[in-house]
Amino acid sequence: QLQLVESGGGLVQPGGSLRLSCAASEFTLEYYAIAWFRQAPGKEREGISCISSGRGNTDYADSVKGRFTISRDNADNTVYLQMNNLKPEDTAVYYCAAGGIMCVKKGGPVYLGMEFWGTGTQVTVSQ
Repeated sequence: QLQLVESGGGLVQPGGSLRLSCAASEFTLEYYAIAWFRQAPGKEREGISCISSGRGNTDYADSVKGRFTISRDNADNTVYLQMNNLKPEDTAVYYCAAGGIMCVKKGGPVYLGMEFWGTGTQVTVSQ
């Protein structure tokens, strides 16, 4: 089973920043749309950002727009999520996923067509 590996989570104070990484060793990420999801305890999994293959079109959930930035480094086969001005409500397990070539939500909370997943990294925003 092809898998992604997330890293970069941790404990940060409100207003702080973290950069999450999503890497793969067995397949090439640039050929896929890559999405970041998060899931807080007792809540549904939420798709928060996505970057398409090819042109690298990006999409963000309203909850993170203006604070989070998704990017690719094809040379390193890694996708990043830069998270600034973090808030306590950003506390969750963050997952990356790969699938398809476009970012498709169709009005729901998740990006569709994701085939490969990581195991997640915990982000905690607290004093």
